[in-house]
Amino acid sequence: MKKTLIFFSLWAISLGLGAQTPRLLWDNFTELTDTKPHDSEAVWRAQPAATQISWGSTDVRYPKLSIPQVTKTNRWQTKAWKGERVNAQAVVWTTTDLSGATLTVSDLRNGSNLIPASAASASFVRYVMTDELSKDRSTGCGHRDNKADWDSSMVADALDIIKIHDIQALTTQPIWVNIWIPQHIKAGKYKGTLTVAGANFQEMQLQMEVEVMNRTLPAPKEWKFHVDFWQNPYSVARYYKVPLWSREHFDAMLPIMKMLADAGQKVVTASIMHRPWAGQTEDHFDSMVGKMKMLDGSWAYDYTVFDRWIEFMRNEVGITQQISCYTMIPWALSFDYYDQATSRVLYVEAKPGDALYQDYWGNFLTDFARHLKAKGWFEITTIAMDERRMEDMREAIQIIKKADPDFKIGLAGNYHDEIQADLYDLAIAYGHQYPPAVREERAKAGKLSNVYTCCAEALPNIFTFCPPAEATWTFWHAAAGNYDGFLRWAWNSWTTDPLRDSRFRTWAAGDCYQIYPGPRSSIRWERIIEGIQDAEKIRILREEFQSKNQQNKLDRLNKAVAPFIHENLTPDNAGEMVREGRKVLNSL
Repeated sequence: MKKTLIFFSLWAISLGLGAQTPRLLWDNFTELTDTKPHDSEAVWRAQPAATQISWGSTDVRYPKLSIPQVTKTNRWQTKAWKGERVNAQAVVWTTTDLSGATLTVSDLRNGSNLIPASAASASFVRYVMTDELSKDRSTGCGHRDNKADWDSSMVADALDIIKIHDIQALTTQPIWVNIWIPQHIKAGKYKGTLTVAGANFQEMQLQMEVEVMNRTLPAPKEWKFHVDFWQNPYSVARYYKVPLWSREHFDAMLPIMKMLADAGQKVVTASIMHRPWAGQTEDHFDSMVGKMKMLDGSWAYDYTVFDRWIEFMRNEVGITQQISCYTMIPWALSFDYYDQATSRVLYVEAKPGDALYQDYWGNFLTDFARHLKAKGWFEITTIAMDERRMEDMREAIQIIKKADPDFKIGLAGNYHDEIQADLYDLAIAYGHQYPPAVREERAKAGKLSNVYTCCAEALPNIFTFCPPAEATWTFWHAAAGNYDGFLRWAWNSWTTDPLRDSRFRTWAAGDCYQIYPGPRSSIRWERIIEGIQDAEKIRILREEFQSKNQQNKLDRLNKAVAPFIHENLTPDNAGEMVREGRKVLNSL
């Protein structure tokens, strides 16, 4: 009974006692001012018509204050598998104010068959402040405390949930269209329209044509490509102003995490210690497990928050394949616990190999294994580390295996041949490679061999200033390297003002999050989904051609995928490479 009372007092705040006012995320917001050079009023006034519209390219972030560089066309055509999501981007540019603009996508029809309008969305693209790579253009890492030191500008990225939008004179307004092709539709060409209407201007229309191929992409939950974007529940509680781990908190998180599940996410991110990354994000991670040292020196653990989080992600969101628990080797080697003797939160200061470290983690992992088995989660749980030294990893591996030899272990970091066999889920940094024999051996053993990018890569990357095609290119690279999947450290670690300013004190703008509060998707996120789909389609075709002994088709496919290595990527060619790869992919 005493343990229960103490744990309740420890976790009362975490469990969301108290009430706050939620933020109204459907309200409109004012973008920051872009001070970069742009087209003059005289250039704008020289346009042949006051308001113009055209299809553009999803590879371009169109500047808000300049006339878009497009070859005007009113017809967009693409090809798609059944079950695939496809994107298009239109642009409206105007010399007069357009009031109350609305967007409508019609049904797309092929005779009596149709892709219903409910399968499509059209969004106003909003502008967010971004910055740049390091001064030598080599990386996105490094402290950026003084924003004035960095060249900043406004870029198109967020896909708004606002349905009525005023478009100012002398501006460009991009429009993002997404169509999720039904899985059970007939193959053929489907035609429809995008309509832009408003209170004080004549209705404008663009034509759409989607050729649905006679191939089917499974539902995202069935994709085998291992998607792992780390979630941050704490940023949601802060931004939405709801009590942590309250029902309001889970309700706010549900549509955000559903977006991730709809992209084939396989992993739930769980924190099993306080500040595992030393507060590297605006909202640091707390421990989801309470640890208490009793008067007699024994340990007791409270899994209330951990269980709530995992059950929510599994049962309500639908992410069920893996739980990654961070971390035994944090950036700051300081481990919290509640001390019953002093009624205080204390810290163990110890490094891997120390007796105190072994006592702290050995006792916890033994009990954690027991708890996971009781919940039926042991087989899908990894004890995960992030970019840690091989010597420290060896010490941690020994403690984990001593607690339970069947524990799975994960690492995102450089490739180390000495420990790779102990790692079930190993994601290596972009530019590193698995030896072919090791990759084959790991596959046979059912282990995951993934790749990841972070702030370190100048390209490819998914900062808010990056060319959108780099997001898609990254997954073609994963297919070229025969990786099982892709890891990225931050899904929704929002900055203080994420809707308007994607810059952060430590890394290139946008590194901390891929989607916006609301939730609002982004150009980056939609292009990421394209890449995941492409990787899954490549896998499906490879398996089919191998099983049917269609060597010519397999060779054509592999030849199209092979160029997606880092030596071939330049700051300007990601879009062209993806387009050429897709020509072959769709021809097969």
